[in-house]
Amino acid sequence: MQFGWLTLSLSPSPEEDAVRIDQQIEQVCFAEKLGFSDVWLTEHYFTGESVYNDSLMFAAALAMKTSRIRLGFAVVQTPFHHPVRLATQLALLDNLSKGRIDVGVGKGTVYNEYEFVGHGLRSDDSRERMEEAVAIMERAWGGEAFAYDGKFHKVKVPALRPKPVQARPPLWRSVISPGSFTECGKLGIPILTARLPVARIKERWALYEAGLRAGGHDDATRKRLLAQSALWRNVYVADSDAQAEDELAQLLIETREHMMHVREAYNPPDFQPGPETLNPWTDPKVKDDVAVPYVLETGSIYGSPKKVREQVAEIADAGVQHLLCQTGFGAMNHEQNIASMRRFGEDVMPVFQRRAAA
Repeated sequence: MQFGWLTLSLSPSPEEDAVRIDQQIEQVCFAEKLGFSDVWLTEHYFTGESVYNDSLMFAAALAMKTSRIRLGFAVVQTPFHHPVRLATQLALLDNLSKGRIDVGVGKGTVYNEYEFVGHGLRSDDSRERMEEAVAIMERAWGGEAFAYDGKFHKVKVPALRPKPVQARPPLWRSVISPGSFTECGKLGIPILTARLPVARIKERWALYEAGLRAGGHDDATRKRLLAQSALWRNVYVADSDAQAEDELAQLLIETREHMMHVREAYNPPDFQPGPETLNPWTDPKVKDDVAVPYVLETGSIYGSPKKVREQVAEIADAGVQHLLCQTGFGAMNHEQNIASMRRFGEDVMPVFQRRAAA
């Protein structure tokens, strides 16, 4: 089994931002030392939710501090970037990292409309913007001059330099609906998904594999993409099951309080997230005593090392070969994060890495 590390921990105040950025670099270096195969960066603005904000520039710093771990984006919010500049920055990053980048792309947050407003946009046309950006990036990485006449961008581009080290850096998609699993399989796109109950994993992975077969991909490609397919989970390891549940629940309450506060404070009055995007965690009308147990049940791995090994084994038995571990929540302090990472890296991961080697 392959283990990735994902960061989505906020800085509670502007005064702490610089320290928190340094700590995140230290955490990524520690993840590499522990044997995590990949690190995934989120992209959020203005409220400290992703304290570095600019995941591309932050990844460049990580490329200089690490040597083995792959650098992924979960996800790049494409509407906030000019696609030619984005393609150029990612090509440079692929060179700086010696071919270690994985690029998750998305149409932008479905809850934080203030991020669009802050970039002079609204989210209504975000999917079209994403599709156009992906088309331009793929053309740019093709190595030849091209012209593109789109709805949002009309460009004429000489051959891009530097070229990426990888012929085409992998473009990942975050998927939720059953149809998205099948469609990404047909297209041969690597996928990541979050908050998928264990009972649904085997079904969704089967849809993805069916899509791969329908797309005519050969055995080696199907095997590679199924191994890459990533499930995102909150991961917290403490000395006991009770300690882990109590501490994680409190961190999740604080995280949700921040999340709901900034959306109420900054989202424009005319914005409402689509009802299909709401669940007990994201719906502000749902109380914490319902929302937090929902996330613990559907999106979290937590407990003593023994219990966490059992939970990871259950996910592995359902077909997951790539687990993305978010070990920081809300304003969790650095020492608490490192302690949980150490327990997971030393007492959980080796069991499944030995199993894979066998």
